[in-house]
Amino acid sequence: MALHKTLLTGFGAGFAGTVALTLAERAEMRVTGRAASTIPGQVAAKLSGGDPSPTGATVARLNPLMHWAHGIALGPVRGLLSRAGLSPLAASVAFVPMVWGGDAAVYRGLGLAAWPWQWKRSELATDIFGKTVLASATSLSYIALERR
Repeated sequence: MALHKTLLTGFGAGFAGTVALTLAERAEMRVTGRAASTIPGQVAAKLSGGDPSPTGATVARLNPLMHWAHGIALGPVRGLLSRAGLSPLAASVAFVPMVWGGDAAVYRGLGLAAWPWQWKRSELATDIFGKTVLASATSLSYIALERR
């Protein structure tokens, strides 16, 4: 597959993965009573020089945009794993820790969160659940779209 097709297929897969993540998070929040995360908006605010306060207007405005942009942008990364010659299974397995570990490193690097081993177990479980749903759904979508 040509590079531009890999990237476009990846964007489609990233969109599908983000839809799955959004639905899974909403279901999980209904069950647990957890409020929506503000981390996407905090990351966007911090990167743009805005106020990363979780209750700030900038974070509220940027949160949904960053949630979708981040998820969709991860799709081409998954595509590049396939392009690198990994089997669909190997690329999918490698993608999960890349998504979760990359995000955890960004949160820590921007000073928005402690290291994951310092998080509450419930926070860690929720984050790993969400990132696994995102990575798995993106991978499955990429595989399906690639075969079309």
